[in-house]
Amino acid sequence: MEICGLVTVKNEPVPLKSISVEVGVQDHVATVSSTLQYVNEEERPLEALFVFPLPADAAVCHFSAKIGEQEIVAEVQDRESARDQYDDAVSSGQQAFLLEESAESPDVFKLSVGCLSAGQNAAVTIIYVTELAVQDDHSLRFCLPAVLNPRYTPAGTTAAASGSDAGIVSEISSGCGAVPYTLTLSVHVSSPKPISKLESNCTLDPLVFVNSDHTQATVNLSPGHMFDKDVELFVFYQDTHQPSAIVEAGVATSPSGSLMRDPVVMISLYPEFPEQVMSSLVTQGEFVFVIDRSGSMGDMMYHGKGAQMRIESAKDTLLLLLKSLPMGCYFNIYGFGSDFESFFPQSVEYSQDTIDQALKRVKEMQADMGGTEILQPLKHIYSQPCHPDQPRQLFIFTDGEVGNTKAVLDLVKSHAHSHRCFSFGIGEGASAALITGMAREGSGHAQFITDTDRMQPKVMQSLRFALQPAVVNISVDWTLPDGVTVDTLSPPINVLFQGQRTLIYAQLKGKSSGCSEGTVTVKYSLIDQRVTNQLHFCLKPTEDTGLSIHQLAARTLIRSLEQEERSGAADVEGIRSRMVELSVQAGVSSVHTAFIAVNKDCKQTVKGPLEKRKVLTRGLDYNDDDDDECDYGKLLEAAPDPQKDQLLQLVSLQRVSGCWELDATLADVFGKRKDELTNQKPAQVDGSVWATLLALIWLYGCKIEQQVEWQFVAMKAASWIGSQKVGDLSQCVCAGNVLLGCQVTKETLGI
Repeated sequence: MEICGLVTVKNEPVPLKSISVEVGVQDHVATVSSTLQYVNEEERPLEALFVFPLPADAAVCHFSAKIGEQEIVAEVQDRESARDQYDDAVSSGQQAFLLEESAESPDVFKLSVGCLSAGQNAAVTIIYVTELAVQDDHSLRFCLPAVLNPRYTPAGTTAAASGSDAGIVSEISSGCGAVPYTLTLSVHVSSPKPISKLESNCTLDPLVFVNSDHTQATVNLSPGHMFDKDVELFVFYQDTHQPSAIVEAGVATSPSGSLMRDPVVMISLYPEFPEQVMSSLVTQGEFVFVIDRSGSMGDMMYHGKGAQMRIESAKDTLLLLLKSLPMGCYFNIYGFGSDFESFFPQSVEYSQDTIDQALKRVKEMQADMGGTEILQPLKHIYSQPCHPDQPRQLFIFTDGEVGNTKAVLDLVKSHAHSHRCFSFGIGEGASAALITGMAREGSGHAQFITDTDRMQPKVMQSLRFALQPAVVNISVDWTLPDGVTVDTLSPPINVLFQGQRTLIYAQLKGKSSGCSEGTVTVKYSLIDQRVTNQLHFCLKPTEDTGLSIHQLAARTLIRSLEQEERSGAADVEGIRSRMVELSVQAGVSSVHTAFIAVNKDCKQTVKGPLEKRKVLTRGLDYNDDDDDECDYGKLLEAAPDPQKDQLLQLVSLQRVSGCWELDATLADVFGKRKDELTNQKPAQVDGSVWATLLALIWLYGCKIEQQVEWQFVAMKAASWIGSQKVGDLSQCVCAGNVLLGCQVTKETLGI
């Protein structure tokens, strides 16, 4: 696959010199303004191409270029018209700029910079708005993507055949040496709720509060940052999980009845399930684990002490998941790359024998299966009949480097009625469009595991969601004053999780003569219990939101129309026309439009045709499965042997029933000899009960900070002990505390 970049005649990566980013966070919406500074250092006019990632759900809403003192603001036009205008401008010697979204993946954009004179500077500014995802620790995550890994485009697909944008990427990775441009980043946060703190995976200057009530703050990225990895920011507010509504005024000059003319409301809901429902986690299900074993999974998760390959981290996580599954369920494991294989011909019942077989094969798994072709294993899984009364749950682990994203999402969506899909993006550059899209279309939950994250806590949070009872019969009702009606712009809600945010965008039409309050009511069923969540909100527009809510609402509606178009709807032309009209009207990007800017005042003689220059990426051919496998062979051999993780050691020794055996390997986890464990065993309990009690005491006494990882393992253990009808457990717990140097109560252990 050829990769286009910003390169000179000598294939040197210029002329992009710097990127300056300003981020404005209002509550849980971010407005991001990025300015890219170009310099043509050649002796002739240059046409440059830069392909870069944006968040999957971003709505690009502004594009402009400044040359000298002159600023050209781009217009949104029909994509083909914009391309024709760009080509005409460049061929006639005019400066032109074209920004377009990839047809294959909505998180990839291509910027064409046409006809920069020798020695000329150009500053290109792109503005987009995006929602911030809620994390397990209640923070809001903002990610500025730096890394766009080469996307694997399967041979025979439309993208591969046509040479479309899916095959044109600009790779930035820590393995390529220093990135040839600098990054500055400043962030301003404002919220109705006080700001607790900001954290980042990069070095930040100290947080500065703008006012005394801590509702506004600024922070900058420390100088000297090389833009060789994603920049992540985590914003912590006080009382984050509160339902809220933002009403944004429309534009008076927009056409009557249009989305941009009327007010738009964004509703944020945090459903709270009844406690008695949450205490009854699902004990059945078919759990299918799909593990990316392509060559890129041999990359390191991070560098330095404790470094671990992505595939090794995935294997450790798989061990924890398998040991945490409920008794009575079914499971299977798939590995995929250029091809795929499953551990069992079909899902098998969860037993000691099947788990032993599975774990033996997990240990042997390597990143040795070539490219990243996820479509075929998913088709095979969906072709398997579901087990009655065993709801199917897919857990998909991938570094997300695929080119046929939309085809994968369409497949997941077409089977949403029969399963839930939980997706995990591993490492820098995982496709946000693929990871979040699979979870959204599969009524599940998405997680991103970056180079400094432990995978296990995030995966166990998703398992907790998977074990929650499925929410069904979801309805949304509006109560509004006379004269006001509502058009819901978001697709119907098909999934709710305890405490996880759900967003609803809606257009408010008409005017109220009196009452200024509205109500939105969400009703749903949980284990035959009807639950109601309600939010009252003020219809008066919130100040200082600009048009960000309208733009996000337009993007939401455009994405729905794109799915309708791909699903084979009868009126394809009508849908496409509506999409273009909405995109142009709202000024946001879509697959059928592009931003075009032409400097008509500048004309110069072009000597010979301008060429788009291409450079191969480090000798890797991503359409050749064998090459992908071979390039990682040395890495696999040279990978450091990480220190044994005591928690994972303990978990690996647990039996499917929930108990542990009293043996030397268990004693080794505690730093003891087997005879020390045996000699201290109370007379009234047998070896397995004593071993299981010690394991629980050690977990609560020594690994409490990792409880989210072992909570289900501990629940199984406590349940097993309860079934053994042991006499005086308090005395046993005391003896265990003495042996392990802990101070854990019987009540804490849940037995």
